[in-house]
Amino acid sequence: MQPPEEMLPECHVHPGESRLVTEPAILHTVLGSCVGVTFFVPRLGIGALCHPMLPHCRPEGGEGMARASRRRYVDFAIREMARRLDSLGARRGEAQVKLFGGCDVLPVAAGNTRPTVGWLNAETALRVVAEEGLTLAASRLGGNAGINIRFHTDTGEVLLRDLAGDPRRERSRALRGGERAGAAEGSLTR
Repeated sequence: MQPPEEMLPECHVHPGESRLVTEPAILHTVLGSCVGVTFFVPRLGIGALCHPMLPHCRPEGGEGMARASRRRYVDFAIREMARRLDSLGARRGEAQVKLFGGCDVLPVAAGNTRPTVGWLNAETALRVVAEEGLTLAASRLGGNAGINIRFHTDTGEVLLRDLAGDPRRERSRALRGGERAGAAEGSLTR
C-alpha cells in the first residue's frame, strides 16, 4: 500500500544540487533554463533528482572544483548520478530517466541563431543520457515558460505544473519512452 502524499517527506532540490533517496519521498524543484533529471530504479527503491544549471563542466577547470560545484553542470550531474546508481547495484538499462526544463524563459531576439542556455542544457542532457546507456522514459524540454516538478520516488511519477499560469497538470508517466511532449515539440531544432 502506498503512503498518502501528505505522509511522504518532501525535499526541495535547489539549482546546482542533486538528491538521491532510498525511501519514498517527494523531490521537487522549479525549472527554467535549468534541466531537471529524475532517476527511478523500482527494483532497488531508489529515486534521485539532479538540478544542473549549465551544460558543460570544462575539463581544464573541473579538476580543481569541488564535487558540489561540478553538480551545477548537466554533463557532470548525470554522469555522477549514473555512477552512484552503479555503486548501489543498479543496472544502467533499468534506471528510468526523465528530463524536464531547458526552457527559454527570457525573450530571444528575432533572428538570433545562437543557441540559448536552455537549448544547450536540453541537448546536453539528451546526449549524455544516451552516452551513459540510460533509459529515457519521458521528457518535456524546451518552451518559453518555467515548470514546477514533483517527483514521487515511490512510483516514479512526475507531476508538472506550468508556471505560465496554466494550472493543468501533466503526468510524465503517460508519455512514451523518449517522446517529447507539449511545448518541447520543435523547440530543440535550432
